Amino acid sequence: MMSHVLFIFNPEHDLCLANGGRYYVPPKSALDFAKEGSGLMKEIYGDGIAVTYADGYAQWKEQNSAFVIEKVVPWGWDLRLKYTLLGQGMIPSLLPDDEELEKLRNLQHRKTLMPLQPHAAIVHSVDELLSATQDHDSVLKSPWSGAGRGVRFVRQPYTEQDLSWTAKVISKQGCVIVERRLSLKNDFALEFWCDKGEARFMGLSLFKTHNGVYRYNIHIDDDAIRNTVGLTQDFETMVADWIGTTIAPLYQGPLGVDCIQTEDGNLYVSEMNLRHTMGMIGLEGFKKIYENL
Repeated sequence: MMSHVLFIFNPEHDLCLANGGRYYVPPKSALDFAKEGSGLMKEIYGDGIAVTYADGYAQWKEQNSAFVIEKVVPWGWDLRLKYTLLGQGMIPSLLPDDEELEKLRNLQHRKTLMPLQPHAAIVHSVDELLSATQDHDSVLKSPWSGAGRGVRFVRQPYTEQDLSWTAKVISKQGCVIVERRLSLKNDFALEFWCDKGEARFMGLSLFKTHNGVYRYNIHIDDDAIRNTVGLTQDFETMVADWIGTTIAPLYQGPLGVDCIQTEDGNLYVSEMNLRHTMGMIGLEGFKKIYENL
């Protein structure tokens, strides 16, 4: 019998995290991408790995009956993934328990990152939103969101649609995170791997977005990225130290911290993803991680 770490490509993860339900059904487009793009995990860890997508596990198992799965490594963990795999016959002991997944989801609430975001505030009502943002344009973010669906760029004065969107998110998720709208020049990310309470810096990624939605990566080395975005050692150390003290003791696996450089050259932390990211493709360190899984 052959043993394997089985990698699961579930890019629908962010949508599942936002919904929170174990039996949530993501849109067909997300599931189609999962089926067609599962090879992306090989771009991160190398060709010699076993890969499938969440809804295709049962078929993979039939075709690979000689393999013994010792560990499951997904794009990102959520309740929907767990119960999809269970329904297809995955051994329960290879999956995290519900309490662990709930703790992980809470850790991914946007308020977790706010100590690194002096330009952000949390509001619990439309009135609080109006009071907190009366003198500037904003970016409104739902606590959990995916594929750009939970991010809204707004200008003063707010429209009825803006206020309705805010009220709807608050009713479903309890609050809205509000960030001062900044003049974007570059998007970049610091990529990490957390294990045994420590955070290992894996590298930098530079990428393009449009209205908050990821488009593509620009593949240049770390020093070139540092020069492009004006990344300072103080900023890099601040993020790494915070990940090491706040996230690493509670989480094991890959994570990316998205940041922006504004037109005036200032740097800000924007997002944190406790999952794999497109920016991890091409970072050689992840191939070494696989050797120790």
